[in-house]
Formats: sequence, structure tokens, C-alpha cells
Amino acid sequence: MASSLKSLLRASKSSSSSHIFNLIRRMSNVPENTVYSGPTPQTPNNKRVTLAQLRQKYKKNEPISMVTAYDYPSGVHVDMAEIDICLVGDSAAMVVHGHDTTLPITLEEILVHCRAVARGARRPLLVGDLPFGSYESSSIQAVDTAVRILKEGGMDGIKLEGGSPSRIVAAKAIFEAGIAVMGHVGLTPQAISVLGGFRPQGRNVASAVKVVETALALQEAGCFSVVLECVPAPVAAATTAALQIPTIGIGAGPFCSGQVLVYHDLLGMLQHPHHAKVTPKFCKQYARVGDNINQALRQYKEDVTSGSFPDADHSPYKISEADANGFLNELQRLGFDKAASAASDAVEKMNTAQPIGVGNPTK
Repeated sequence: MASSLKSLLRASKSSSSSHIFNLIRRMSNVPENTVYSGPTPQTPNNKRVTLAQLRQKYKKNEPISMVTAYDYPSGVHVDMAEIDICLVGDSAAMVVHGHDTTLPITLEEILVHCRAVARGARRPLLVGDLPFGSYESSSIQAVDTAVRILKEGGMDGIKLEGGSPSRIVAAKAIFEAGIAVMGHVGLTPQAISVLGGFRPQGRNVASAVKVVETALALQEAGCFSVVLECVPAPVAAATTAALQIPTIGIGAGPFCSGQVLVYHDLLGMLQHPHHAKVTPKFCKQYARVGDNINQALRQYKEDVTSGSFPDADHSPYKISEADANGFLNELQRLGFDKAASAASDAVEKMNTAQPIGVGNPTK
């Protein structure tokens, strides 16, 4: 190793420093610019939820909680709430990027969201969605995309939508590649062009039976869990009873093994009329964070406009009297009389300003 490094350093005379760095990187087993390099370490302060733990909860009939997240702050929130599974969903296309459907989001964009969430959510099992167009062509494409979700995105597993024969084959191939797979049946947003929009499924005999059969096929392909979206509660109950793996419901009633909601929906963050239109009927809002955000931003604008922000309490960086006088003298010596006058006025105002709560008229 030492002789190799010496040879490498001698080569620096004819190679750029960046090239040498890349060569050295290849000799190291430390990942560069990644948040994930295999299974997440289990330490006393970092106990990642595992598939084995989820199976135990399922066997004990303990409900499983799942929430979406799309960035570092939301990942931290999900982590602190001790949610079991954190899904980096392609729903980011709608709630983060402002699209009308989930279809436009790309693999590269999903990977950015995955990496951010992985830095913040240290406890939940992390699952990344395979975005539309990244796994439909072949099993090889599906496996390649799933590998990137784990290696580059920092996820512990992937989720794919649908139960057509090609999707079942893809799920099996990904599972056989050693990657945990979550299925998704019922309303599958990536298939809205076929479904005719965001329409509930399983509302007639044929459709209901198809939900059960598709979920069973995904189980047979190796999926560790199946999301049931927008199906009648009896259909979800039948599917859950037929399977030997957990079902995660979203708009599927109370008879699933667990539940999932979109972060922005359950927090009531979205205020735009379009968002109000697409926020699903089944979502319970546990807060109206969007209202608080709007109020805070309006108050901020008012304070800036009135000149009450920043006040003395929020201008913390001081300069001593001696240095202030020296600064003023130097400005005058350099001929910056206007600047010196402005600085002098600022010194006087900051010295006479009272902290908030002590009779400050700008409070």
C-alpha cells in the first residue's frame, strides 16, 4: 500500500490533483458523498427499525405507522415521532414540486429527496418510491433503479406500484437481488392515465377480487408489505386476512395492519386552491400548520415594512466604542463622509435602543 501511494504521488507531476484524489478514493473503502454504505449500523443511539421488528409487530397485531417525508426537516420530525416506516414518496411531485400528478418526478429528483431524508430520519425503516419511468421497461431496469435508491439514496427498501405481470416480475427480481420490496395496489397514482384519474378501486366484484389477487401475487413475489390505497374497508379487511404480510392502508379503512399519510396532508400545510382540491377526503388533518406559516410570514412582512425588525435584540453583533470611533475616523480620512455619518447615526441609535420588553416603542 505504501509503495502504491509513493507511485501515486510521483505521478502527480503529470496528473491533476483532482485526478490523484479520485485514484486515492478508489483505493479507499470509505464512501464519498453518500449517506448510506450498506445496512444502517445498529448502535445504542441509532436503532433502525428492521423488517424483523415489523414482522414481530405484525404477528402481535400491533398497528404499524408510516408517514411520507421529503427533506431533512420532515425526516427529523418523523424520526422524533418514532414512526415505524418513513416513505420518501413520489407524491413529492405534487406536494413539493407543485405538479398535478406524481408522474413528472424523476429518479434523480427522488434520489435528492432520499438523501436528505436519510440524514434526518435515523430510526424509521426508510423506503423510497420508484418513480414513473424508472422500472417499467424491464426487470434489469427495475433492479438497477432499486440499487441506486439504496446505494445513492440511503434507503432500506423500495416501493413500486401496480400488480400487472411485468410489475410482479420486477418485484420478484428486485427481491431476489437482495432488496426489500413494498408493493402498492388499489389506486396507483402512476397509472392514472389507465384508471381515468384518481379513482377509488375495488368498488365492484371484479375490481375487489383483483385487489386481493394482486396483493397475493406481490406477496408471492417477495414483498414484505403491501400498501392498499383508496379501496373500500371490507376489501382491505379481506386482503389483510388473505395475506401473511402487513397491509398499510391509505384511504382503505381501519382494518389494515398499519396506516400511512402524506406529511403535508396530515399537517395541513397546503393552502393553494389546487392543493385544497387534491387533498384526499380520507386524510385527517392533525394540525393547520399552513395557517401558522401564512400568519408568521405576514407578521414578518409587517415588521420589515414598519421598521420594527430587526430591533436591538436581533442585532447582536457589537463593536466597541473605541473601535467605532476609530472606524469613523478612518472613514472620514478616506473621504467617505456620508458613510461616516451613517455609521455615527447607527451607533447612536443602537446605544439608545432598549431591548424588547423594556419600554421599546417599536415593540
